[in-house]
Amino acid sequence: MADPSPHDPTGTHFTLLGENTAVDDDRLTQLYAYPADLTRCVVRGNAITSLDGGAATDGTSGGLGGAGDRRLFGVLRELADVIVVGAGTARAENYSGAQMSVGQRGNRQRRGQSEVPPIALVTRSGRVEHDWPVLAHTEVTPLVLTCDNAAVEASTRLGGAADVIACSAADPAEVDPAAMLTALAGRGLRRVLCEGGPTLMGTFVDHGLLDELCLTTAPKLVGGSAPRIVAGGGHVLTGLRRAHLISDSEGYLYGRYTRVG
Repeated sequence: MADPSPHDPTGTHFTLLGENTAVDDDRLTQLYAYPADLTRCVVRGNAITSLDGGAATDGTSGGLGGAGDRRLFGVLRELADVIVVGAGTARAENYSGAQMSVGQRGNRQRRGQSEVPPIALVTRSGRVEHDWPVLAHTEVTPLVLTCDNAAVEASTRLGGAADVIACSAADPAEVDPAAMLTALAGRGLRRVLCEGGPTLMGTFVDHGLLDELCLTTAPKLVGGSAPRIVAGGGHVLTGLRRAHLISDSEGYLYGRYTRVG
């Protein structure tokens, strides 16, 4: 997903299909609420795709989005404890730190959350630079989730610009997704929003750690060799159940799907 403004009051009309009822921001918050009293991390993926399955145009997802997509994007970020994204995606999409409006900050405080969720960058190499907007333009210190072999060097190089966390399991040269979630849960960051890219999303899918997917379908065709929302070497069939489907006045569809079992 591209990194748009946090809250889009454009007046885009959302309709909950099946009930044919209008959906305001309060209802969106109810529809996308995380389970209560979490004892472990719940991983929610958020992605956008074209009608022909493309997840990007010209290398980023920004060209697929619309006003409604940006509005929902802001709601999903508001509900999350932490926003997890691949470092390469953060760089390509020109990520900065998350931004919250006054109203969103108040909502988060009432839920017992920090006013602004941190961005957690996933990188095996630990190669994150000080001048990236996600480090340079942020209210809260970002996290860098990397492998044991890269953690010390990355921490020394980045200093106070990021909180580097070693997240390996048996192989110190690899980032282990379960170890990442254990580290986040240990910090009380259990409502996890994964914004991609495709490789990171694929890692969660391959390890059976993606609990739900929020998928925007854009009324557009991209053709060519556009990437999918999930990539990787594994071929895992994961059953999902549709929780709801929303449409908007521009023809976008927004589905929330939860894992079966």
